Amino acid sequence: MPTIFLSPSTQDWNQYVTGSGSEEYSMNLLADALVPYLNANAIGYRRNDPDGTAADAIRLGNAGNYDFYLALHSNASAPNRAGENRGIIAFYYPGSSQGERAAELIAEELRQVYPLPDLVTTRAVTNLGEVRQPRAPAVLVEIGYHDNYEDAVWIENNRPAIAQALARALTRFFGLPFIYPMDPSPGVVRVNYGTLNLRSYPSGDGPILANLPNGAALTLYGQWEGWYTVRWQELLGYAAAAYIDMA
Repeated sequence: MPTIFLSPSTQDWNQYVTGSGSEEYSMNLLADALVPYLNANAIGYRRNDPDGTAADAIRLGNAGNYDFYLALHSNASAPNRAGENRGIIAFYYPGSSQGERAAELIAEELRQVYPLPDLVTTRAVTNLGEVRQPRAPAVLVEIGYHDNYEDAVWIENNRPAIAQALARALTRFFGLPFIYPMDPSPGVVRVNYGTLNLRSYPSGDGPILANLPNGAALTLYGQWEGWYTVRWQELLGYAAAAYIDMA
């Protein structure tokens, strides 16, 4: 299964113009909204420590073996232009072909939900640690301007749609079908003999991650064309729905 490092902003001093809270607070709510989509699409994740710093997040991300690093932020203009700007920017490191590809996919999906799609852009930068320093391909997304009232309200009212757009981009990046999340449900493997294959792709040709014994307890996160997305122990993957009973 692909695994990402998820790094919502730790900038609790950046306050939303609406008075609803900080950038850290808002981006962690967005990360919360993204998690069900990650589970449903068999994308493993680890989140940063909200009490840490961006440097702490980079160190933690580089200590693991992640396939992608996603930093979630909202933007602000210079003080002399506060509230004047709107838009979304997906930043990536120049020379990182995978980072650039992921940024383009994220921008494409966010254009479908942002009210000013022409203002959703990508940009190569060298001065942002969260795109320069991660070992994995990395994108830092500035999702709207929290000092602009219209953008701040849009973020607050559209976190589920933003999370879905990000998830769609990630599934395209990893070559997976997009699956809507369902309420996590317990399931049990039911096979008459042998084991049930847990696969990294919902197909009989998908690489096998593990063999699930009869009676194995699972958590079900999504369903797609005869497959469940499931968690077994520490593994996320796909298993044939015909051999799983919902408990």
